[in-house]
Amino acid sequence: MPLESKPASGDDDDTKAEEVADADAWETVNQASALWSRAKSELEEADYHGFYRNLTHDSADPLAYTHNRVEGRTEYTQLLFVPGKAPYDIWDREHRRGLKLYVRRVFIMEDAQNLMPVYLRFVRGVIDSADLPLNVSREILQESRDVKSIREGSTKRVLAMLEDLAENHADRYKTFWSEFGQVLKEGMGEDFANSERLSKLLRFHSTHDESADAAMVSLTDYVGRMKDGQEKIFYVTGDTLAAARNSPHLELFRKKGIEVLLLVDRVDEWMLNFLHEFDGKPLVSVARGDVDLGKLEDETEKAEREKVADEFKTLVDGVRAALDGKVKDVRVTNRLTDSAACLVSDEGDISGNLERLLKQAGQKAPDRKPILEINPTHPILRHLVGSPGNVPEWSQLLFDQSMLAEGGQLEDPAGFVKRQNDMMLALLLKSGG
Repeated sequence: MPLESKPASGDDDDTKAEEVADADAWETVNQASALWSRAKSELEEADYHGFYRNLTHDSADPLAYTHNRVEGRTEYTQLLFVPGKAPYDIWDREHRRGLKLYVRRVFIMEDAQNLMPVYLRFVRGVIDSADLPLNVSREILQESRDVKSIREGSTKRVLAMLEDLAENHADRYKTFWSEFGQVLKEGMGEDFANSERLSKLLRFHSTHDESADAAMVSLTDYVGRMKDGQEKIFYVTGDTLAAARNSPHLELFRKKGIEVLLLVDRVDEWMLNFLHEFDGKPLVSVARGDVDLGKLEDETEKAEREKVADEFKTLVDGVRAALDGKVKDVRVTNRLTDSAACLVSDEGDISGNLERLLKQAGQKAPDRKPILEINPTHPILRHLVGSPGNVPEWSQLLFDQSMLAEGGQLEDPAGFVKRQNDMMLALLLKSGG
């Protein structure tokens, strides 16, 4: 029988040495630990961006992210991202795909709604808790004190991310605001604990710069530009930016160089129920109540207004009688410089813009009768003071024009057209044209 061949003892040692050398040359191709459980010092921005794309299937990088381990009464790790693009269903408040919940790196659920308030439903990321039970249910999440603590802590982290974007990365915050600004405004009525922080993150169009590429302004910007003696923050609401910019209610404010915020998002009327002041300055609509510029109006102007009111008393009474049932009141105003008349809401009444929004949504709007204000310097009104015979026809025309100027709908559009044509024809015949 042939003998079995064995390597010499020297050859055996060489083989073992080669195996050890090969083992030392191996490199790790897969990290066994979850990315969020690793130290931040081990990770680079590319690692976070790659994780975000795998998590969300988004082809673009996030605008911002935050990675933190929180220790104390509640221990958890958070890895949160702000996307650069709003999903198509962002307005579905009931359908949120924000955060994945893990417990000690064991996946629990895809959509843990209770870990983030509704107005931050655009946030994506992972929460890994060290305290919650592995068999946690949605019912337990609703009642858990640990979940409440995680929710509050995560909310503050997201707001800190947005504050950093707004302060240090203006271009990225502009992108964020165009995608999620209207959603963030919901927080003013949902998160009273953070309302002051949220109010500083709000952005609005304004009359400060009305160019096509004008940057939106913050309330801090507005307050910093307020005129000496100005005590209020003025705003106007509108269906569109063009409608707000061309509102007749802005005429006096433009004349005096007073900045007015232009609020044109549908959520703005609702938000204003909770945003009453900023930095101790009340927010006041330029289309509600009488114009009160306080220290910005001198005594000479006040005296002139009282004098004109006496001069126009008879005309005002005539217009009020002609529009009985359609308006709450008729009065002379100083808020107009170019327009003949405008409609304003009385203090405590809803605005014309909110009334239209409610009707468009199929909801019943509270009864509202506007106040008609007339411009005593306008040629039409000056003419009517000396020729009161045409007051009924002109009163209705001024009312309809004012309704259209504020974006409202006429009850009788055909009647308006006929009335306007008849009056223009009468003027042509009178002039011999």
